[in-house]
Amino acid sequence: MSSKTYLDINVYEATQKRLKYIFDEFDNILVAFSGGKDSGVLLNLAYQYAKRNNQKNKLGMYFLDYEAQYQMTMKYVKDMFDQFDDIKRYWLCLPNSVPSATSMTAGTWIPWEKSKKDIWVRPMPKMKYVINEDNIPWNYQPATSDYQAQEDFTKWFSSTHGKTAVLIGIRTDESYNRYRAIKSNHKINTYKNYEWLVKKDNSTVNAYPIYDWSVEDIWTCNGKEAFKYNKLYDIYYQAGMNIHDMRVASPFLSEGLSDLHYYQIIEPNTWAKMLGRVNGVNFASIYGKTTAMGWKNIKLPQGMTWKEYLKFLLTTLPDQTRKDYQKIFKTSIEFWDKKGGVLDDQTIKELQEAGIPIDVKGKTNYRTSKKAVQFHDYPDDAPVKKFRTVPSYKRMCITIMKNDHTAKYMGFARTKAQEKKRRKAIEKYQNIL
Repeated sequence: MSSKTYLDINVYEATQKRLKYIFDEFDNILVAFSGGKDSGVLLNLAYQYAKRNNQKNKLGMYFLDYEAQYQMTMKYVKDMFDQFDDIKRYWLCLPNSVPSATSMTAGTWIPWEKSKKDIWVRPMPKMKYVINEDNIPWNYQPATSDYQAQEDFTKWFSSTHGKTAVLIGIRTDESYNRYRAIKSNHKINTYKNYEWLVKKDNSTVNAYPIYDWSVEDIWTCNGKEAFKYNKLYDIYYQAGMNIHDMRVASPFLSEGLSDLHYYQIIEPNTWAKMLGRVNGVNFASIYGKTTAMGWKNIKLPQGMTWKEYLKFLLTTLPDQTRKDYQKIFKTSIEFWDKKGGVLDDQTIKELQEAGIPIDVKGKTNYRTSKKAVQFHDYPDDAPVKKFRTVPSYKRMCITIMKNDHTAKYMGFARTKAQEKKRRKAIEKYQNIL
């Protein structure tokens, strides 16, 4: 992992240099616009640059519509599409498989699903630039994951219009994972040695021109440039929300559950429709900021160990859901016992000081400075700063209480069984007219 390097120019100037490179290097520039503050600033900056340099013919934008979103967000998105009516525009309303942490029985939900049309949160938009299930110009199957659908769309776009840079408004100060994704020294798909450019195929490259901005930089830019922004942020601010916690993305993600209750206050009509649209929404709204949803300050019931509490939690789940979790947990226990994972020196020290027995194997074949560590006795709890990186029965309990069906919290990707289940869903919906 490379460290931060501070330059003699500010982030705005650095981004202008990146935009110049992008517009000089690529035939097309396609902005992934979400309706949020970061992608909004990025879209405005890209349009400013294109207009100033007579390159608007290269620029395009797209928006992935999740159906259940704030009316204020949708108004802002439509305003931006209307404002930039002299560039290529795409509004995607697709029945994608989208992660959901509101339900104990299902880890995903499907917006714009035709069979649920009577309970859609909003009517299907009718603008000429809308792409839905009836007019998709690339090979698409319902229940495709939302990330895969976006990648398929951008690859179709580049294959149709030419070499394309897809501009994505990710900032690394939002999370360590985002910082690691961009700053890692081990990426094999970096484009021409630019760490903020990631090659997806021979004609499609993801670009992150504002990766080094802070949230304060975003709002400073909005103020100085008088850019349009989503007025939902004003409501959030008036409600006392910290600027670092404001989100406008898909409402059912685990990252957004603690703020889900704001829908009930800000847009009660939208909230009423969401209640009947996705399983578990009301429970998640009520308990999203409490220990019931498995946040950091979760407390163990008196007289129980975390292993005992895990067994209890598993008994509360539907049969298939319980079996899915048990399979994941068994895999985790066997992995840390037989193969082991990698931990940094500080975490290893914290575990040793806590008296937790570990077998430190030293250097690994992984391209990392961390050491391989085995846990032959799976710990009940792990009182370390980087709690998520260390196996424990407490971490398993939190995974269940977060309705994290793929165990992303524990570092898992989808299992083969889950992928098979998803493929069956795709086959099922493929035959629905």
